[in-house]
Amino acid sequence: MARTRQGLVAALRGVTLFGIAIAGLGSLALLLLSLGAPVFGVIFAIAGPSWDGRNHRIVLFAISVLGLLLVVPPLISAILGVIRGLAGTTRRLSAEWCGVPVPALYRPRGKRGFPGLLTWQLTDPATWRDLRWVVVNGFAGAFVAIVPGLLILLGFVGAVKRAGGPLDGVPGPVGGGLLWLFFGVALIAAGIGMAPSLLRGYGLLTRAVLAPSSNEELARRVAHLSQTRTETIDTGAAEIRRIERDLHDGAQARLVAMGMTLDAAAQLVDDNPGAARALLLEARDNSAKALSDLRNLVRGIHPPVLADRGLAEAIRALALDTPQRVHLASDLTGRPPAPVESAAYFAVSELLANVSKHAQASQTWVDIRYADGMLRIGVTDDGRGGAVAANGTGLRGIERRLAAFDGVLAISSPPGGPTAVTMEIPCELR
Repeated sequence: MARTRQGLVAALRGVTLFGIAIAGLGSLALLLLSLGAPVFGVIFAIAGPSWDGRNHRIVLFAISVLGLLLVVPPLISAILGVIRGLAGTTRRLSAEWCGVPVPALYRPRGKRGFPGLLTWQLTDPATWRDLRWVVVNGFAGAFVAIVPGLLILLGFVGAVKRAGGPLDGVPGPVGGGLLWLFFGVALIAAGIGMAPSLLRGYGLLTRAVLAPSSNEELARRVAHLSQTRTETIDTGAAEIRRIERDLHDGAQARLVAMGMTLDAAAQLVDDNPGAARALLLEARDNSAKALSDLRNLVRGIHPPVLADRGLAEAIRALALDTPQRVHLASDLTGRPPAPVESAAYFAVSELLANVSKHAQASQTWVDIRYADGMLRIGVTDDGRGGAVAANGTGLRGIERRLAAFDGVLAISSPPGGPTAVTMEIPCELR
């Protein structure tokens, strides 16, 4: 029963993908027509058969040229946008329905305005890859997607013939309507049975056509590494400046004051032992405060509890200092590398701080999982939602922190909540 349901769902999804393929072919046909009609008009006006008067040629030539200059570019841009949207939808459905993720690699848009938009679309190799996908998907992909649904439909029609007997005007075969019933059931079973495999085959075909080439992927990888390296260096320099500032304003100032106090006590120890004793007590207090500042500074660099007890216990200790109730679940059987562990800890720390300051939440759930070489951490709250990475430096800082390890940050935060943040970092456990 479960396999039958799975096959029917796969067949319905195939019908949906077939509709997307037909929409892509229609968009491509409209693109060719919008470009071909004015071009044909110009050619016909110049080299077409002779007419009764020159004015007809001039009018046709003028209309065609104006169409090429004023109408065709915006129409082409709009159609390319529709095709890109269809390709994006297919990528998403391929991952969700077919189990085959298809990476997208579009160049970032450059100049603003319509000329910049059209230039960006036409010079991006991904645009031409999308157009190639429209052709392949419109024929091969559409066929693979629709076959199970078509077999089920034909089988249903054949089974219905059982009730009505043989087709009108056609001599019935041996067995009459019973043969139609057997034929229909066989087609339905075949459609349901092959639907999941063909659906996955559709995903593999989509990835083969839509996925960027190895050279493009390598170029993207190099660009990503260059960007993350620059951001990591900038972040490290900023962190060093922060440590220097904290040392200068905190522990260093107290140590200087303590040294001056000890010098004063040394001068008074013979003449005024009581005053010297008071200064020594003051120096002792300053030493305790300097030690506290150093401990806080070290905790901000790499918390001792993280080094001693690992990521899950460090987050558990962190949760004790948050005002809202925090539920922690973890299945870690080992420890990630120290840099990854530190990045994950401070990312969770920043998220819990954001929940406390902005979410108005009463509870937060932290889920730590490791599978298939990927550390996944989810932080979910029951607050008011509306969190967007572009609106704050905290989430952008987490993105930069994770990017140094090829990690990603995904945010789902509709207005009214809840907010769910998922972090993924590739690593191996020790």
